[in-house]
Amino acid sequence: MLRSRIEKLINESGYKKAFIADKLGITYKQLRNYEIGRSLIPFDKAYELADLLGVGIDELYERKKE
Repeated sequence: MLRSRIEKLINESGYKKAFIADKLGITYKQLRNYEIGRSLIPFDKAYELADLLGVGIDELYERKKE
């Protein structure tokens, strides 16, 4: 199971969520779904987001122990 770290990373970046959603070509609602783990971000968008935030793609999620 994976736990999204996207919201934490975005908050730490100082970028506004609307700016990030626009850069990724997605809606704010879809970005929110990625943040809360309602849906997983597609690989192409994950690489774009990781680059934008200055992190590795593997930092967007962490393993959640059952």
